[in-house]
Amino acid sequence: MRAYCKHDSAAGRRLKRSEPVDLILRVNGEEQSVKVEPQQTLLEVLRESFGFTGTKEACGEGACGACTVIVDGLPSLACMMLAVEQEGRNIETIEGLSKEGELHPLQEAWLEEYGAQCGFCSPGMIMSAKGYLESHPDAGEDDIKEALGGNICVCGNYEHILSAVLKGRERMKAGGC
Repeated sequence: MRAYCKHDSAAGRRLKRSEPVDLILRVNGEEQSVKVEPQQTLLEVLRESFGFTGTKEACGEGACGACTVIVDGLPSLACMMLAVEQEGRNIETIEGLSKEGELHPLQEAWLEEYGAQCGFCSPGMIMSAKGYLESHPDAGEDDIKEALGGNICVCGNYEHILSAVLKGRERMKAGGC
């Protein structure tokens, strides 16, 4: 399962406009107002307007997974989604995972299993894993590998990443999130 890019045709009438659009986006459980250009991606708005720089910008064409966030429970490529199409949806970034200073089980496992080598891919990998594991808590190793297939680690740290996701999966199942 790769991250998806869902485009809502109901938002099409907004896309015909060339002037900025006022939006209310629900990010990490909080509604935030923002004025966006119709062509701005969700990635641009998250990083530039809201300061959520944990969501990384890399390829800009949906090929690397660095920009993965969770939209309505599904791993989604923020670089391929127009911000104007996200109003009314639940958007979760890496910054929203820790609660009251406590790391999410996947984040804890990432540190313990050395999932981050340079760390650039980590937010996207963690968000892809979280989105997948929440709907597939008993996923096996091969399923997890397939789910993370749209995320690239240029360091080649896949063995440690897989170990971290497997450990995080067990903690999530045990109620650690």
